[in-house]
Amino acid sequence: MAKRRPNGAGSITRRKDGTYHGRAYVTTTEGVLKRVSRYGKTYDEVAEKLAKLLELESKGVPTPDKAWKVGPYLTYWLAEIVQPNQRPTTYDKYESMARLHLIPKLGTKRLTKLGIADVRTFLRQTKAEGVGASTRLECMKVLRNALNRAMREELLLRNVASLVDMPSVDSKEIIPWSAQEAIDFLRSTRPHRMHAAFVLALVLGLRRGELLGLRWIDLDLDQGVAHPRKQVQRQKGAGLVLVDLKTEASKGALPLPLLCIETLGECRRLRELEKAKAGEKWTELGLVFGTETGGLFDPDHFSQTFQRRVKRSRLRRVRLHDTRHTCGSLLAWLGVHPKDAQKILRHSQIKTTLDIYTHVTTESQRAAAAKISAKLRDGMQGR
Repeated sequence: MAKRRPNGAGSITRRKDGTYHGRAYVTTTEGVLKRVSRYGKTYDEVAEKLAKLLELESKGVPTPDKAWKVGPYLTYWLAEIVQPNQRPTTYDKYESMARLHLIPKLGTKRLTKLGIADVRTFLRQTKAEGVGASTRLECMKVLRNALNRAMREELLLRNVASLVDMPSVDSKEIIPWSAQEAIDFLRSTRPHRMHAAFVLALVLGLRRGELLGLRWIDLDLDQGVAHPRKQVQRQKGAGLVLVDLKTEASKGALPLPLLCIETLGECRRLRELEKAKAGEKWTELGLVFGTETGGLFDPDHFSQTFQRRVKRSRLRRVRLHDTRHTCGSLLAWLGVHPKDAQKILRHSQIKTTLDIYTHVTTESQRAAAAKISAKLRDGMQGR
């Protein structure tokens, strides 16, 4: 004979196979009062499940209306949340992490049953399969973001991915060019049509997409100010496109030193000659650094052009992206305050700027070290 349940505690019945079936009315995430079921091998197990369910109901926490599995939920999240609200490049990255790694290993798990052990197993398996630390880190970021959204939609009570330690990625040490190396490189690129782009990369630390997205309307050469607003990206299915910069910090005004102003003046004259030569083939986009017919310059091609010029100059090889570190190290060497350097480099976090600064010894630091050395030296010699 089934035990009598208190009013409002739901009902529990024994099934023909000996297991138990509990049912209770709760409010779902759709705002509907619905009778839901819970199952277990014993009466007490089901009673405990119903008690937890009703405790959440009493606290006003709704019960998920749909029993999602991780795979279908990630697919839903990518299509309904990420794609409409994030940049195509962000969607592509998230989608590849989910498709190649997360869904094959975690996709069949019930979303509400996904545990810390499951996430740790995922990390251990992918590591054993040779998946790099940076990829595993990106997978964890995607999973955390997706589960955070599930919590906002009241499908989950906690984000188990946030309770697991993130994979550590060893950052490669970047040794930027010295001031003399930067000067030697720019001297060697004077005859090249992209010389002005190289100057702005080294002097202002502009990223390649930002450089190639600069338009003449973004520059005020008389006042010596630049207002970057666009960047060039390659998007799947669309090719090269001109898009808005991501953050307001990226769109901040930048000072144009005399070297940049003079070089951009030469660049403008060169573009006018290229336009005249191209004739009807010219595409008018108002770009500072476009192709010889005015179109969008491929960022990958620009990186390759930079590497060829570095090789020709016979200087120590650095990546195009490392020129931002060269700019940062020069700012530190010149004693520019980190806050000002942060604005020039448009770092969202001051920590990023300070990470560059900590690798550079400024004149004041060298002077301080010299004073300590002199004091100790004099003391040792009894002066």
